[in-house]
Amino acid sequence: MAESALPKVLVIVPCFNEAGNIETVVESIKTTGYDYIVVNDSSTDNSLEILQSKGYRHLALPINLGIGGAMQSGYRYALAHGYEVAVQFDGDGQHRAQALKQVVTPVLEGDCDMVIGSRFIDNAVKDKEEQGFQSTAARRLGIKILSKVMRWTTGKEIKDMTSGLRAVNKDIIALFAQDYPVEYPEPVTNVLVAKHDKRIKEVPVLMSARQHGRSSIGGLKSAYYMINTILLMLSVRKVKGMK
Repeated sequence: MAESALPKVLVIVPCFNEAGNIETVVESIKTTGYDYIVVNDSSTDNSLEILQSKGYRHLALPINLGIGGAMQSGYRYALAHGYEVAVQFDGDGQHRAQALKQVVTPVLEGDCDMVIGSRFIDNAVKDKEEQGFQSTAARRLGIKILSKVMRWTTGKEIKDMTSGLRAVNKDIIALFAQDYPVEYPEPVTNVLVAKHDKRIKEVPVLMSARQHGRSSIGGLKSAYYMINTILLMLSVRKVKGMK
C-alpha cells in the first residue's frame, strides 16, 4: 500500500451492494490523507466493478460473510500490516469524512482504547437542521434499551450503541482480529471491549441519512435484531489470552 500522510491509521469500509454510495464514500476518505481499505463482501451489484475500475484499495471476499466477517477481515488486514489505529467507516454514506479526525485523535494520543462517534451526546448544535441524521424514533428507542443493557452488563454507559463509526488501537485491533461476532457487531463488541477493561470514549459527530439503497434491518427484523442482540450482549465472555 502506498505511503500516506498518516500511515499509522487504516479506515476500514465494509461494502455490500453499495454501488450508489461507495465512490462518494471513498473519495471523501481520500481527502483526509488516511489509508483505507474497502472490504467488498461479495456484493451482487456492481460495487466490485466500481472498486476495480476506480483503482480503489479493496479486499474482495469470495463469499458473503456479513458485516461481522467483513469487518474482521479488515481488522486482520490492519493487524498484518502493523497499523496502530483502525477505523470502521460504513459504506452507505451516513458517515462524514470530517469526523474521522474526531474519532482518531484520542486514540492516537493514547487517551482511550476505543472511540465511538456518537449522534446522541451534546454537540453544541442548537439548530435542529444542523444536528445531522438521528435515526428513526423506533431505532432511537431501541438504542436506548441497548444502552441500558450495556450499563447493566458492564457498568459502563454508551449512548450510541449501534454507531458504526469507531476507532480502535492496536490492542483492540488484535482482539477484533481474533474474536468478532458475525451478527450485531457494534453492541456486542462494545460489551466485549468493556469486559476487557479497555477505555471507551464517545465523541459527538454529525451523520447523514443514507442516500442510496436501504438498511437490511426493518419491520419484523427490528424485533428480531433487538432480542438477539440483547441475548448476545448478555453472553459475551472475555477472550482467553487477551489482555
